[in-house]
Amino acid sequence: MDIQLMLSVAIFATATSGTPGPNNVMLAASGANFGYRRTLPHMFGIVLGMLVMNLLVAGGLGVIFKQYPAVQQILKLAASAYLLYLAWRIANARPANVEGESDARPMNLMESALFQFVNPKAWMAVITAMGSFTLTGDNYWVSVLWIAAIFMLTGFPCISFWAAFGTVVGRLLSSPAAWRGFNLVMGLLTAGCLLFIW
Repeated sequence: MDIQLMLSVAIFATATSGTPGPNNVMLAASGANFGYRRTLPHMFGIVLGMLVMNLLVAGGLGVIFKQYPAVQQILKLAASAYLLYLAWRIANARPANVEGESDARPMNLMESALFQFVNPKAWMAVITAMGSFTLTGDNYWVSVLWIAAIFMLTGFPCISFWAAFGTVVGRLLSSPAAWRGFNLVMGLLTAGCLLFIW
């Protein structure tokens, strides 16, 4: 891959990783409620999930969506249901640092990685990247690995920003009412990500 193509991939990866979507809204909420350090497994899970998705789509998984549209509809329904569940969890979270002990916890690495497979924005990013930037012939898998690496290198700072932003917001919230309001707004924003699906 030449420098110009790598730069194009980096710009695309930054745009898709850094703009609002299910991952970033949930990372901001997690950063606010649990802090940056406890949100790291969530972030690493996003990177891992995206890496696996890039490799699977490059290996031909994207063709399944074209040949079997029903699979895409099933994925949309599963994504919608899971996103609403997560939105409900976020909206009703009680941060331990304000209201004593709470059973809430941040998303772990495996949950976060698996969430990518029902995240419509992640599918859009991966399918578009593999369809637009891969090279043909003998250079195909080399370009796939470069794209996956660029997504990891540009994606982590972008999602890290959202977790850090949430952490800063969390430090500014001092009352139970403020926390409830913040979590409610983040839950509604997470539910609003259904617009990406439908």
